Amino acid sequence: MRLGRNVEVRPLGGGPGCLAMIAISVLASVVLTVLLNLLLR
Repeated sequence: MRLGRNVEVRPLGGGPGCLAMIAISVLASVVLTVLLNLLLR
């Protein structure tokens, strides 16, 4: 996946990379939910 002219993002390969991507997405969703709750309070 390419972002801009000279920035390239490659997904991590194998089992550990897949688990890391899942963990990062879960953490991001939890953080966003907490932030939204604080903002809407």
